[in-house]
Amino acid sequence: MKRYVITVNGVAYDVTVDETGAASAPVPAAAPAAAPAPAAAPAAGGTQITSPMPGSILDVKVNVGDSVSNGQVLVLLEAMKMENEICSPADGKVLSVNVKKGDSVDTGSLMVVIG
Repeated sequence: MKRYVITVNGVAYDVTVDETGAASAPVPAAAPAAAPAPAAAPAAGGTQITSPMPGSILDVKVNVGDSVSNGQVLVLLEAMKMENEICSPADGKVLSVNVKKGDSVDTGSLMVVIG
């Protein structure tokens, strides 16, 4: 059995996958719904914005101390040859910027903290 944490729309899910050793016809298994994994504690009372997928940072649109509004673009992330806008989930102030242009990030890497 393998265990994965999968993030969908900012919500982390703890998922387990059973492996079968025999090559047989697929058998549907009744598995309980995966419960969301507990969220990481925000740094210094802020909201952590993490990378939803592995990729490269194309641009960082904010600096520490900037005021941001809900939906404002914080970071441009290139993943699978597409530009993805990583937006603020709420109004606030940028407490830290943890990436810079050209950085490579993995899924779940901390990019920005807003408070």
